Amino acid sequence: MKAVLIFSGGLDSSTLLYHLLSKGYEVSAVTFIYGQKHSKEIEFAKKLVEKAKEIGKLDHRIVDISSIHDLISFGAITGNEKVPEGFYTEESQKVTIVPNRNMILLSIAAGYAVKIGAKEVYYAAHRSDYSIYPDCRKEFVKALDTAIYLGNLWNPVELKAPFIDKTKAEIVELGLRLKVPYEFTWSCYRGEERPCLSCGTCIERTEAFLLNGVRDPLLSEKEWNRAVENYKILGKNPRPKLG
Repeated sequence: MKAVLIFSGGLDSSTLLYHLLSKGYEVSAVTFIYGQKHSKEIEFAKKLVEKAKEIGKLDHRIVDISSIHDLISFGAITGNEKVPEGFYTEESQKVTIVPNRNMILLSIAAGYAVKIGAKEVYYAAHRSDYSIYPDCRKEFVKALDTAIYLGNLWNPVELKAPFIDKTKAEIVELGLRLKVPYEFTWSCYRGEERPCLSCGTCIERTEAFLLNGVRDPLLSEKEWNRAVENYKILGKNPRPKLG
């Protein structure tokens, strides 16, 4: 079985990679450079792939499409906005949306799947993304799956998002069972030497490990204590409900 995976080097796509390998898939992981402000995830993606090759058949491609940056330079990830602090589900986190990112990346991945004879394209959209990111919702997955099928009738490809009903904590629970080396994953939106521990994705990551009763292996004990304290402080405000 062959599958193409959109692979960022973050916690979710790394868990999905290990999940697919555990199912016996031959995975072609694709990491995109599309004009992000930093390359930390890409650096970590390379490290994790080397570990993952120990358990299954895996090819990794890093694809530079940064020439599109001027077309999608908007918000905090590709534009000039500051990365906001707070929970991932807060209204302020909408500034982290990259315009039409998943549509672009998944379309390229589908073409690559046709080329190599893979029948499935995967990405790690999950339930915690629902309220902020429209391109991580079931409706989007269903619509794009249909479009990819219609666009490749003679070589049909399916779009899969197996984590679409899982929270980040549930993904970590699965990853812990699969022994994902989370110390080789990066989530922070800021490309500093160490995670900032206060941006939306850092807070969400802290919550996921906290709910599983384990320390994030990427962090030192001191960093972990600070991350938990940040989470508690920010948690004093009611969290918006997930969709």
